[in-house]
Amino acid sequence: MQRPNLLDNDSIKISLNNLVDWSLNENKIIKEIVCSNFATAVGLINSIAVFAETIDHHPDINLYGWNKIRISITTHDMGGLTELDFKLAEKIDSIKIY
Repeated sequence: MQRPNLLDNDSIKISLNNLVDWSLNENKIIKEIVCSNFATAVGLINSIAVFAETIDHHPDINLYGWNKIRISITTHDMGGLTELDFKLAEKIDSIKIY
């Protein structure tokens, strides 16, 4: 599958404005989520994994403090942000299990 092109700064800002509670850090978008319990946090990770596999685009996910998740998304092979990153972030925001 051909990878999308890197987004320019203006496109990144516009796309980031359409997301809830995501921040830009260098060439990544990041979100911290506090879940109600450990099982919910793991369930959210599993839900993200299933969708990530379907689009062949995988975030970095850290589970810490038993119920907290930190998600970092970038297009690793492009060295920056593409439309795939924002598509994945939108999907994560649509998951309402936490």
